[in-house]
Amino acid sequence: MIRKLIRKVLDLPSGIGKSRARPRIIALAQHGVRRDQLSHAALKVTLRLQEAGYQAYVVGGAVRDLLLDVTPKDFDVATSATPEQVHHLFRRSRIIGRRFRIVHVMMGPETIEVTTFRGGLIDDRSESGRIMADNSFGSQEEDAHRRDFTVNALFYDPSNETIIDYHHGVRDLKARRLVMIGQPARRYQEDPVRMLRAVRLAAKLGFEIDSDTRRPIREHAGLLKKEPAARLFDEMLKLLTSGQAYACLAKLREEGLSRGVFPLLDVVMGDEGDEAFLRLALSSTDSRIRADKPISVGFLLATLLWRQVWQRWQQRISEGEKPHLALAEAIADVESEQDNDMAIPRRFSVTMREIWTLQTRFDSRAGARPFRFLEQPRFRAAYDFLALRAKAGEVDPALVEWWTDFQDADEEGRAALIEAARQAPDAVRAPARRRRRRTPRKREDAA
Repeated sequence: MIRKLIRKVLDLPSGIGKSRARPRIIALAQHGVRRDQLSHAALKVTLRLQEAGYQAYVVGGAVRDLLLDVTPKDFDVATSATPEQVHHLFRRSRIIGRRFRIVHVMMGPETIEVTTFRGGLIDDRSESGRIMADNSFGSQEEDAHRRDFTVNALFYDPSNETIIDYHHGVRDLKARRLVMIGQPARRYQEDPVRMLRAVRLAAKLGFEIDSDTRRPIREHAGLLKKEPAARLFDEMLKLLTSGQAYACLAKLREEGLSRGVFPLLDVVMGDEGDEAFLRLALSSTDSRIRADKPISVGFLLATLLWRQVWQRWQQRISEGEKPHLALAEAIADVESEQDNDMAIPRRFSVTMREIWTLQTRFDSRAGARPFRFLEQPRFRAAYDFLALRAKAGEVDPALVEWWTDFQDADEEGRAALIEAARQAPDAVRAPARRRRRRTPRKREDAA
């Protein structure tokens, strides 16, 4: 009873203040993760901090992925050094963040995120319980209690190749189970985005969400409405670039997080029978991510919102508008909505708009227009988008085939393709240029 009262007064996460057994120290022979599996920068940053007299460990998702035999995308380090001490130790570093102060250490092409062990006390909370500021520092044990899921609370020490496990994270990892540390409802109140992370990790890793961790999600979904739009957009991108994008979206729907919470999801997650194009697009993105190929966020967003553009475009055409004007107006409508609700940064929305706008240009295959189109900077992205539309049954695959051949052909071959298109019954020809009619100049009467 006294311990519960102390935790309530000090506002500590569940588990802090309890008498706990010592953490499990798991040797290399048991877990199999060697120090040479770390990136050069992660190993160097960790060892330099240790040489300077601080505790330092690779922590979180990188340790989890290594145990799953997956190459981590990035490496995070947790240390007993304060942000100022870390910054002083590494010349190429900067302290960022206001709510959570962390240090980015730049080493070659890599950036290692270094955080100081979090303490039990929390600086500032909102009325709903959300953490507004948190720069109290503590021990490694307190830091482990403050992390979200047991599988993310594992510390790897490269100096002796051991893993330190406070919450049976390795056990849950082997069981492929996602378990929240502490009381799930309270942890979601502290940071509602944890609900999205639970869904993303479960879908990405193929884990089951523990029943106690899952139960409060639907009830607390409304807390996400109070999160900044930019933060939700960032989390949405993590879902879409997880390598299991469609599985993540389906999981969001299953957990009650796809309606009235996420503005972009309200648009994207239509009826299941209307998602052929979305499935194709996300499958293509997932394949590129798993093959470690670059992706275009603008292209990805263009595919997500295309059904909205397509439906309005077709409606305007049915009302008698010309295709290119109808498309421009449909795009304007959708952009107006996303500007108000979705917080899509301009650097992505510009690419998205160009890909959409160029779709009508594929119909014109006469004269010099195809040659000029090939020189358009966004041609390749627009062409890939057209190919997706063809797979979804929106356009004739023969059109995609023509443009595929046109790109690969020499000058003579391109001329032959243009002539073949001209003679086709359904050819779309470039309109003849109208001659400008000049108004005869009135002659002034001679004086």
